[in-house]
Amino acid sequence: MTNILTRMKDSVSADLHNMLDQKEQKNPIAALNQYLRQSEQEKEKVRKLVERQYKLKDEFTREYHKAQDFADKRLKQANIAEKAGEEEMHAFAIKEHEEYQVRADRMKTSREEAVQQLETLEQKYEDMKHKLKDMHLRRMELMGRENIAHANHQMNKIIEDTSDRPFSRFEEMEQYIEGLEYKVNSAYYRSTFDSKIAKLEKEMQEKEN
Repeated sequence: MTNILTRMKDSVSADLHNMLDQKEQKNPIAALNQYLRQSEQEKEKVRKLVERQYKLKDEFTREYHKAQDFADKRLKQANIAEKAGEEEMHAFAIKEHEEYQVRADRMKTSREEAVQQLETLEQKYEDMKHKLKDMHLRRMELMGRENIAHANHQMNKIIEDTSDRPFSRFEEMEQYIEGLEYKVNSAYYRSTFDSKIAKLEKEMQEKEN
C-alpha cells in the first residue's frame, strides 16, 4: 500500500511539474509571479519562526534568572542553617540549592543556544528578504522588456508588410487618401464646369462684337 501511494504521489508531482513547465514556457512572467507569491509565503513563515525564537529566548532568560535566584537564596539559607547548627535544615537547603543550580545551568545553556539559533535565523531571514527584493526588481526589469517587446511587435504589424497583403497599412491609407482627393477634385471640377463654359461663351461673344 505504501509503495502504491508513493508512486501515485510521484506521478501527481511529475504531472504538476510538467504543467508548471508548460505554463512557464507560455507565460514566463505569470510563472515568475506565482513563484514570488510562494516565496513571500515562505518568508512569512520564517518571520513567525523568528518571533517564536525571540519568545523562547525570553522564556529561557526568565527561567534562568528565577532558578538562579532560588539557588542563591537556598545557598544563603544553607549557610545560615549551618551556622545555627540546624543540620536537617542545612541538608534541605543544600539539596534545594543543587537542584535549582542544575536547573539554572540548564536554562543558561538553553538560552545561549536559543540566542545563537536566533542570530542564525535572523541572518537567513535578512538574506531571504534581500533575495526576494532583488527578485521583485528583476521581475520589474523583465516586465519592462516584455512591454517593449509587445510594443515593437504591435508597431511592426502596422509598419511592415504582411505576407497575405500586397501593401502595408500606411500605404493602404495613402492610397485611400489619394482616391478620396481625386473624387473630391472630380466632383468640384464637374460642379464648376457649366459656369466655366458659360464664361468662355460670354468672352467669345464680347470679342465678336
